[in-house]
Amino acid sequence: MRIESVTATPGIAGFYADDQRAIKAGATEDGFAYTGEPLTAGFDRVRQPGEALIVELELSDGTRVRGDCAAVQYSGAGGRDPLFRADRYRPVVEGAVADALVGRDPAAFLDNAAVVERLRPTAVGRGVDGDDCPGGDSDDAPSTDSDGNQLHTAVRYGVSGALLSAAARARRTTSTRVLADAFDTAPASSPVPVFGQSGDERRRNAEKMLLKGVPVLPHGLFNSEAKVGPEGERLASYLAWLADRAADLGPPAYDPRFHVDVYGTLGDVFGPPYDRPAVVDCFDRLREAAAPYPLQVEGPMDAGDRESQIEAMAQLRDGLADAGVDVDIVADEWCNTLDDVRAFVEAGAADVVQVKTPDLGGVQRSARAVLACEGTDTRAYLGGTCNETAVSARTCAHVALATDAAQLLAKPGMGFDEGYMIVENEMRRTLARHDRAATEVAADD
Repeated sequence: MRIESVTATPGIAGFYADDQRAIKAGATEDGFAYTGEPLTAGFDRVRQPGEALIVELELSDGTRVRGDCAAVQYSGAGGRDPLFRADRYRPVVEGAVADALVGRDPAAFLDNAAVVERLRPTAVGRGVDGDDCPGGDSDDAPSTDSDGNQLHTAVRYGVSGALLSAAARARRTTSTRVLADAFDTAPASSPVPVFGQSGDERRRNAEKMLLKGVPVLPHGLFNSEAKVGPEGERLASYLAWLADRAADLGPPAYDPRFHVDVYGTLGDVFGPPYDRPAVVDCFDRLREAAAPYPLQVEGPMDAGDRESQIEAMAQLRDGLADAGVDVDIVADEWCNTLDDVRAFVEAGAADVVQVKTPDLGGVQRSARAVLACEGTDTRAYLGGTCNETAVSARTCAHVALATDAAQLLAKPGMGFDEGYMIVENEMRRTLARHDRAATEVAADD
């Protein structure tokens, strides 16, 4: 079997792209939109529709497989790639990427994904193998677009998802098995705990999560000081409400983990040093409000660059540990690439790292990032963004199963129910297929 063609179609993503810098600087909500001028390069408005690029590979048996290129909601923030424009990258996918992949064996997933990571499109859109590119592992070598810039992570993300589906088709197995074989892992035998995200409907959507017994919740979208409170008191009040509602609405023996994302706002409220009593006391109040449920806080500060962020996170983590405050902190800002994940893990700067899948490029990098946490005291949260598609979300479900990640984000969208259904059902379907295959093998023996 071989790859016969590669096509790309501009489409829509599951949410919106937001200018985080403008929002944190005071852009005001206007219904579902925001008023104010955008501050991040590439944005025409503070909030604008998310874009996707639908990539299809035609195989020589006549079948077609798909992967979707998509970027995060807060593009251009915290060291991430700029706002993704599908129209701009369509000719790159149908030109340089197609030239590199047509004729290749679809079963060779890692080899094909590495070709895309090394690709250097020229100004006329023709591709050459980038053997002269600097970089570490073969799939870590950088890529450039036709303007000489790095090939957008969204492109590598979507094309690698299509290549993973192609390998599963060629090998007549699941994408989970393809990845597990590639990285010599034992796939999870039960669904990875799903993490629900509420959007600004943080109470109504949290109640939906509680009714369905979601293992990790609710995200909360605390992306401004006004939402957190001058000393974190509004966040504490919300966590106390959530704990009460969990007892009221959750199924029997329900024992969820609370996970809230504060987008660096606690750092804005308190400032460094982060191991001082005022900061530690705030986290202790949050822990008490969430009790009896465990709490993890994502993105407590944004220190402006990776090294400063690692130092600040490690300082906070040590301060909480010394004070006996049992709250886990989650790395997000400045933890974007495979190299970033490894740096946070090696420094012991977080209890949990978010593997923000579109920001890593190829999905094989997300798998490597999860596996980088093995043997450490840092857990891997396979995340991503509400601004993806159902296709990319299903692909990530296979990455989570193959690597047995600590938790998996429900995506796309901010309505919760739809994203939860997509990733949970994909995991259950895959695990049922594995069970049936194992039963058939046992019967043959």
